[in-house]
Amino acid sequence: MDRLTSLGVFVTAVEQGSLAAAARHFGLSAAMAGKHVSALESELNARLLHRTTRRLSLSDVGQAFYERSKRILEAFDEAAREAQDAQATARGVLRVAAPVTFGAMHLGEVVARYMREHPQVRVEVLLGDRYVDLVEAGVDVAIRIGRLQDPALVTRRLAPCRMVLCASPAYLERHGTPGSPADLMRAQRLAFSEAVSPGDWTLQDAQGRAHVIGGPCGMTANNVQMLLAAAIAGAGIAYGPSFVFGAHIARGELVELLPDHRAAELTIQAVYPSARRIPLKVRDFVDALARDFGDEPPWER
Repeated sequence: MDRLTSLGVFVTAVEQGSLAAAARHFGLSAAMAGKHVSALESELNARLLHRTTRRLSLSDVGQAFYERSKRILEAFDEAAREAQDAQATARGVLRVAAPVTFGAMHLGEVVARYMREHPQVRVEVLLGDRYVDLVEAGVDVAIRIGRLQDPALVTRRLAPCRMVLCASPAYLERHGTPGSPADLMRAQRLAFSEAVSPGDWTLQDAQGRAHVIGGPCGMTANNVQMLLAAAIAGAGIAYGPSFVFGAHIARGELVELLPDHRAAELTIQAVYPSARRIPLKVRDFVDALARDFGDEPPWER
């Protein structure tokens, strides 16, 4: 039998003076209510109630057990209320993991707005470019970029991640503007060293043909913002995500190259450990990310 129900029947019978009253309270038959109390007595190997046709009375063991059982049921009710409140009102600590550059450039405004809307949530943001085990690290939600296939994680698409080629007007004035992928082989290239193939860039032309630009790079760095600063300063041609370079292209600080050629498009996703009983603080945060980014994220507008 359900032990918690048995405790409830026992406590209610004591407080209302009869097993029949406890049975009505729980929607049980009088016989079933008696079985719940008998099950407790069998498990404890002790008499809890003295029963007569007119009244119930507690044994000495029953008196102590009643007081302890009542506290257990009150604690359970309080825990249930807290759990329900936690679902109704986002609260507690929200731990978010994200890549360094994306987080530094684009998460601040989203988190600030989320905190205004959820004053009872404290946000901890962990920036790093290496994947972490969400459960082991105690992370509620992570933002990841790429093609992810992890059946243990729930994913939600947030935005596209378009890759672009770009250089500063000053660099192009000195070295000329590339007109084809082949021209890039002779260019001063700036590459992200943590990419799967940092020195190999693949472009697809309008006919669907792939062009791989390989060879040594003039500069590599393990931080894309460093490459951005170098590209703006005229060090060479950079290849990277539009969420880093897009705003600077829009302002004219950089020029997008070979726009008729397509580079790889990845996906920005939110991932979290389970689809069951997702805490409200997590659900609301992922909704905020999807609302702020979407198919036409700010860096593409």
